[in-house]
Amino acid sequence: MMKWSTFLLLLTALFISNSSNAQSYQKTDHGIKAKIKSTAIEIQYYNPSSVRILKSPDGRPFTKESLSVIKKPQKTVFSVKQQGDVVNLRTATLNVALNLKTGDIIYSTVKGELLLKEKQDGVQLAPFNDAGTNTLTVQQLFILDRDEPIYGLGQQQEGKMSQRNVTLNMVQGNLDDYIPFFQSVKGYGVFWDNYSPTVFTDNPEGTSFKSEVGDCVDYYFMYGGNADGVIAHMRELTGQAPMFPLWTYGFWQSKERYKSQDELVDVVKQYRKLGVPLDGIIQDWQYWGSNYLWNAMDFLNPEFPNPQKMVSDVHDMNAHMIISIWNSFGPHTKQYKDLDKIGALMDFKTWPESGSEKWPVRRDYPSGVRVYDPYNPAARDIYWNYLKLMFALGIDGWWMDSSEPDHLDPKPSDFDNKTYLGSFRKVRNAFPLMTVGGVSTHQRAVDSGKRVFILTRSAFAGQQRYGANTWSGDVTSSWNALRSQISAGLNFSLTGIPHWNADIGGFFLSKFKRKLEDPEYRELYVRWLEFGAFTPMMRSHGADAPREIYQFGQKGTKYYDAIEKYINLRYHLLPYIYSASWDVTANQSSMMRALVMDFPKDKNALDINDEFMFGKSLLVSPVTNAMYVKPGAGEKETIQVEDFSTIRSKETYLPAGADWYDFWTAERFSGGNKVSRQTPLDILPLYVKAGSVIPLGPSVQYAEEKKWDNLEIRIYPGANGKFVLYEDENDNYNYERGVYSTITFTWDDTKKTLAISDRNGSFPGMLNERKFNVVIVGMNKGVGENLTGQADKVISYTGKKVAVKF
Repeated sequence: MMKWSTFLLLLTALFISNSSNAQSYQKTDHGIKAKIKSTAIEIQYYNPSSVRILKSPDGRPFTKESLSVIKKPQKTVFSVKQQGDVVNLRTATLNVALNLKTGDIIYSTVKGELLLKEKQDGVQLAPFNDAGTNTLTVQQLFILDRDEPIYGLGQQQEGKMSQRNVTLNMVQGNLDDYIPFFQSVKGYGVFWDNYSPTVFTDNPEGTSFKSEVGDCVDYYFMYGGNADGVIAHMRELTGQAPMFPLWTYGFWQSKERYKSQDELVDVVKQYRKLGVPLDGIIQDWQYWGSNYLWNAMDFLNPEFPNPQKMVSDVHDMNAHMIISIWNSFGPHTKQYKDLDKIGALMDFKTWPESGSEKWPVRRDYPSGVRVYDPYNPAARDIYWNYLKLMFALGIDGWWMDSSEPDHLDPKPSDFDNKTYLGSFRKVRNAFPLMTVGGVSTHQRAVDSGKRVFILTRSAFAGQQRYGANTWSGDVTSSWNALRSQISAGLNFSLTGIPHWNADIGGFFLSKFKRKLEDPEYRELYVRWLEFGAFTPMMRSHGADAPREIYQFGQKGTKYYDAIEKYINLRYHLLPYIYSASWDVTANQSSMMRALVMDFPKDKNALDINDEFMFGKSLLVSPVTNAMYVKPGAGEKETIQVEDFSTIRSKETYLPAGADWYDFWTAERFSGGNKVSRQTPLDILPLYVKAGSVIPLGPSVQYAEEKKWDNLEIRIYPGANGKFVLYEDENDNYNYERGVYSTITFTWDDTKKTLAISDRNGSFPGMLNERKFNVVIVGMNKGVGENLTGQADKVISYTGKKVAVKF
């Protein structure tokens, strides 16, 4: 990093070289304005660490209202000092230096450490005709350090952790969710506030965003000191993440698709009969009937004769149900007719192409399905006015499929479609933000007793404010796809959107001709489910074959037992997970955490793409290659067979700066080293950071079955530690009014003392008396997913401070 003395030399050089061409600037309430080389430049402070940069042709008026940023510029204390051509703006945390001759900007800390600089003459504002509107194509180039890792940019399926040396054509798709935001290991972030097709490029020439349409260059620079700090600033700008209900963190079962209400209800019955925990079931598409009735938001399929009974049957078994809704409508639906009347339907090829449900597609019978205009508030009202009829049935949430939306065989003219906010080209990438936001805002307005829960296939900056969990699209079932999910989810989370998941097992089974009979697929499914147990939503889903646990055998068989083990582990971890979700809402944290978030100084940890932290204590190292299949005899093709005769292993890097415990054995390791762990089918390498305090809940069939009145509290010695146990009513928005409680556990490693704080806050149904069964890992190992009942000490707790020495 550049030090203060070096930074002053740079400014002096700029002063000497440009002193004969000094320019002027104008101070404003929130920053400064300047006109440089026919370009109007404005720097606006949103807080002492976040600035907005606007660049446009001088004399070209425009109005720019952000779809993502909801915060307004704030009155910020800053100083301004000019030296020749360089004007330096300084707050308590950030220096911004504008060259009044070239228009380039340099960002540094108040200690003089260089963070980022624009490339000289790196701005481009080129005229562009956007469907008859005279606008601009806009670009800004930056210069990064040669070996500086950056992260974010949304979700891609390339398996890369650091996003250096890439070119991304940023147009929302089924598998790729593009968010024009990156953050650096240096502790800063850049959000490019543009929604049109954008190319992000990083190469030896520089790092740039180039958008097809824009009234101006418009980006935000934020300095947070570390990844959590950057995300906190991003959410301050674009919205905070609300709490999800506790039940959403349980296990979810789905498939493409349950073809009747009896089939769906029977799945829940089977889980209850088997004693395997389940909290959610999902109904996929075509409950509405034919493709001409696409997304009618009504049960017109005769196999769903009594939807109210279906929902009630699910609820009676203490499970929840969400249902597939889309962002397009068939020509025979009521919504299509209402939307068409106000000109809120777009004209481009989308899914499904044919009115016939037979495969392959019959294009001579076009479906007539059209995507709606979610940028139009009246269209969003129409959408909800029909959806609320399903909400009245008691459906618990929404699966918003194709929220990018599906755009098949795109043509340039498709982007000329007019939306409420201009051409589709101008606002293309914000489609998921607008459609998800429309549903969330409407539901929240009519019901505060049920938290909004939306499962969606696409996202854009700011979507975290709408109670949505994004899944990674229709990925193909393969080991490479599983491996790519890890970096995809981590980079997505690093944009500030904390809730993400993937189809456990992959959506398409095209590689596996024998489907569930293929032992390699069964192994892949188990490993994917093990990974899924440590994502913000644990959801089994896919096409081509059912995925319910009983499809993989019965209790006592390897695959079944491994699946059941990790579902149960997920439920034992619910107190830890729910508290981590509160940390997201209250403290701008993240649930899936790339290693850079907690170990930025460990260079060996910065580009690892197959392990991550789940919460701030658990290091997860998924198995991402086949270990227990081998070629068998086959007449025409090789058939894989199971081979468990040799136990395989996986190597995991444990970051420096901490000691680590093997979750399963309690063996302790020093950080900064690689360790090899045997990985039989039911073992995912899982490590706990020394100093961690982890609460484990009871064995249950659904999330709210039992009170947390007898939690096991595991202490992992070796460092001081703290954990805040969060509890509330598990649903509704009363927590926003302070209706919740927290209990802080503090471990003093030197004194070997656990202090449990006074309970802070209260809520209806709160436990006034409870027991904490404290296990000091290593003293009494008490490890693995089984609750041992062998506590080192049992603490009776009534809400008053307790300190216990071990």
